[in-house]
Formats: sequence, C-alpha cells, structure tokens
Amino acid sequence: MNDTLANDTAGNGAPNHDTRGHDTRGHDAVDRILGQWARVRPDVDCSAMGVAGRISRASRLLEKGIKEYFAGHDLEPWEFDVLATLFRSNPDHRLCMSDLATAAMVSSAALTNRVDRLVARGLVHREVSPSNRRMVLITLTEEGRAVVDALLEGHVANEERLLADLTDEDREQLSGLLCKLLTSLGDVGSR
Repeated sequence: MNDTLANDTAGNGAPNHDTRGHDTRGHDAVDRILGQWARVRPDVDCSAMGVAGRISRASRLLEKGIKEYFAGHDLEPWEFDVLATLFRSNPDHRLCMSDLATAAMVSSAALTNRVDRLVARGLVHREVSPSNRRMVLITLTEEGRAVVDALLEGHVANEERLLADLTDEDREQLSGLLCKLLTSLGDVGSR
C-alpha cells in the first residue's frame, strides 16, 4: 500500500471519480485520492489502493480513539492487551512467555520489555517455572485483574462509540470480510 494514500488528506473538494470512472462524490479522503489517480493515470485500476488505504486509515483512527480512552486511565493500549490476554487465558491468569507472546501477537523481545514495565507497575508477576527452569511464567496480579475488570466495560463502550455508524449487519459483513482478508494474508489463529 502506498503511504501517500494512507496519509494524504488534501483534496480540492470537487467531485471525484474512482478508478473505473464512477462518481464517488468525495465520501472520504480516499475518494479524493483515487479521483486524483484516475485523472493522472486513468489507465491504472487503483481500486486495491482504495481498499488498503481505507483499512490503514480506519486502523489509525480506531487506534487513536482506543489510545485516548486508555490514556484517560493512565494506561497504554498494549498494557491492557497483555493484561487482558492473561485475564482471559485460563483460570490461573498465567501463561509462559512464549504462549503470551503468541496470544498477544508480539515478538518475544517486545514482550520482555512490556512485561518488565508491567512488573514495575505491579500488574503482573514473573517467575521461573518450578517444573521447567527454562520456562518463565507471567501471572496477573490482583491489581492487574482489578485493572482489567475496571476498564473492560468502558473499553467495549468506547469501541461501540467508535463503530456507532455501522449497523449490526454492517459490522457482521465487515467483520467477515476482514477475517477473509486476514486469513488470506496468513493470519490464521488457533481455535
């Protein structure tokens, strides 16, 4: 995907056309960009750029809204992600580092840094497994559990607010399409 498309919001406000020449009436910034491409390179079908650009822009805007919510509670989104992963993983709220890295979708190196910060805040506890000295276990502390419990409903309400303009049908369709895209790109989760 072209970073210019993901970042560009400039436009002249005139009606634009998608890459196939259909009037899109400038519904969003991506429409303006696609219209510009259609004018300068009408021979190139840039519709894939429109999809990738919209996904990228939506991701950035959603991340911003989520970050603002957690900032109001003195927490980073990644901190909540790690805490929530531990919270929902099993009744002990404990995972080994490799399983936590997989579940949280981060590298082991990034997770080590994150766990260090969460240990310093008293939200998780790190210990060597008594059954395997090479395995490090990360456990949610009582304070960490309290944080997840206190913020979960507000986090979900914030995401509802961010998606408020989508009907239930829109959400189901979009979720299905994004799932199809993610699996086609190799993001296949375990059941």
